[in-house]
Amino acid sequence: MAMEQHCPVIQIIGYQNSGKTTLMEKLIHKSTEHGLQTASIKHHGHGGYPEEEWVEKDSTRHNRAGAFLSSAEGDGKLYLQAYQESWTLTELVRIYEHFNPDVIFVEGYKQASYPKIVLLREADDVPLLRDCSNIICVLGREDFSQEAGNFPFFSTTEEVVDFIFQKVLASV
Repeated sequence: MAMEQHCPVIQIIGYQNSGKTTLMEKLIHKSTEHGLQTASIKHHGHGGYPEEEWVEKDSTRHNRAGAFLSSAEGDGKLYLQAYQESWTLTELVRIYEHFNPDVIFVEGYKQASYPKIVLLREADDVPLLRDCSNIICVLGREDFSQEAGNFPFFSTTEEVVDFIFQKVLASV
């Protein structure tokens, strides 16, 4: 984690139905279980505004896992009820810093520069390893382990959660 940050920010990226929200829940739960103030940011990367019921569903999942602060953003609409032309992840992290979280988990924002966990579900997902920066590990089916190259590779969410949580503890 970049130590110049207010707190660790870790991104979970992958395509739709790759398990991002499930991994977010497990990371949030483990962090809050250990007494960390945990926040989440979800990016609606499918174009258009996030649907209210969709936001409520995923935000509720994050909150039930233990996040004390959660939001969703898409096409400039931020579900903290704020609006401007568009929102960068950097701007959202700065807003979150005012709430003093110990860690922020981010679902999406593939092109942002924070440390990333890449989820591979299908062969079509493998180019994410080439197209994204600051990858700290990869989660996918065992047959993708060769594709991960030098990145630490895991085939279960439990392994990734333990790996990431050690990094979070070292940063807080």
